[in-house]
Amino acid sequence: MKQPVIALVGRPNVGKSTLFNRLTRTRDALVADFPGLTRDRQYGVGRLGPGPYVVVDTGGLGEPDDVTYHHMQRQALRALDEADAILFLVDARVGVTPGDETLTRELRQRGKRVWLVMNKIDGVDVDVAGADFHSLGLDRPRAIAAVQGRGVRQLMDAVLGDLLGDDADTADPDAETGIETDDEDEAEDEAPDRPIDVAIIGRPNVGKSTLINRLIGEERVLVYDMPGTTRDAIRVPFERDGRAFTLIDTAGVRRRSRVSDGVEKFSVIKTLQAIESAQVVIMVLDAQQEISEQDAHLIGHTIDSGRGLVLAVNKWDGLVPENRERIRRELEVKLGFLDFTRPRFISALHGTGVGRLLEEVAHVYAAARKELSTPALNRVLEEALTAHQPPLVRGRRIKLRYAHQGGKNPPTIVIHGNQTDALPDAYRRFLINRFRQAFKLHGTPIRLELRTGENPFAGRRNKLTPRQQRKRERVVSRRRKAKK
Repeated sequence: MKQPVIALVGRPNVGKSTLFNRLTRTRDALVADFPGLTRDRQYGVGRLGPGPYVVVDTGGLGEPDDVTYHHMQRQALRALDEADAILFLVDARVGVTPGDETLTRELRQRGKRVWLVMNKIDGVDVDVAGADFHSLGLDRPRAIAAVQGRGVRQLMDAVLGDLLGDDADTADPDAETGIETDDEDEAEDEAPDRPIDVAIIGRPNVGKSTLINRLIGEERVLVYDMPGTTRDAIRVPFERDGRAFTLIDTAGVRRRSRVSDGVEKFSVIKTLQAIESAQVVIMVLDAQQEISEQDAHLIGHTIDSGRGLVLAVNKWDGLVPENRERIRRELEVKLGFLDFTRPRFISALHGTGVGRLLEEVAHVYAAARKELSTPALNRVLEEALTAHQPPLVRGRRIKLRYAHQGGKNPPTIVIHGNQTDALPDAYRRFLINRFRQAFKLHGTPIRLELRTGENPFAGRRNKLTPRQQRKRERVVSRRRKAKK
């Protein structure tokens, strides 16, 4: 059965994102006491209520107090077209505003079931506040406090009872409580048809949202010629050639010294969390700007997190040959450590080269999760040792005995031997490159774990026999006499 879609709409700062997080039992939506924080529509799976459903968070409507208002309005109206039911949130502390009246007229034209939800009722006389909202001409307002969760369960029982009918009683209890077991999580991670989570990262205004809209073929996330348009991490599921993907649009990350606004700081945290939760990361660079230190830091964080990486150089169309050669040189000089991935030159606005990006993502994902057999790993290790032996340490050769796979995403190779702690970084890179070439692990970092076998005689003293003790005393006595 198709899951119903429930859209959350209302003026800015009435608590839509707070209710979204309450219904999905997540912190996916960025929440702060700041009007107009949400700009794109955010989808989530509802886990509070008698049945499964999809909930959509939208930007504030009714009061055009933001330069991106008309773009936000277009996003919210699309969510209304997709919805089976609409939760119209109003602020019980403020009362009816002209923005509420404007939005009420818009909702009536949609012909959808509208539930009037009066939020922030803590410390408010519900009867008095509700009498004010009767003037909107909608059904009686439902009173909730989204922050504390008061009245939210009763609200969803009523909404889903109207949408699902008898099917609401046969819902999965885990969907109702939001409980997930570790076994289910592991099975989901191993599922071959599991969507590939792809985080799109980069500095502000490099074209991340434009790239997502180009990939899915519609205006799914807000695009505006102004840095900082995207504030939250927006997850966009879609399918291409029978393969499921989830694109994560993230806020642009600037240098720490330039980040002063509290909302922007939370946006940066959301971006870093998106990198951690993704399987593959697309790093978007602006071909019309120099590669900055911040770009290198973001890429370094991605590699440290062990995520597969696709490098997309955007705004490539229209560049003169001299500038194209300049950006290629910068890639070699400033990002020379990215020897395991090759840059893709694209134009998100015009679509040039964009079609190949998802193919590259699929290849990188497959490499990151590749099974490496123990015999094959040991054969490559033996060939590497034959080609170039490890150096001597205090007159003794470092011995690397055998290897096996220790994990996936990123591929982790465990090598056992002796004195492995003294193995130079240059030789570690040599081994990583040999494994990468042998198993074609392009686009993903490789982690090498070196383990030294325990010495059974470590910490034990050799006890001298009586004869050895007498001999030691004679030697010591002679040395003392010789010194005199």
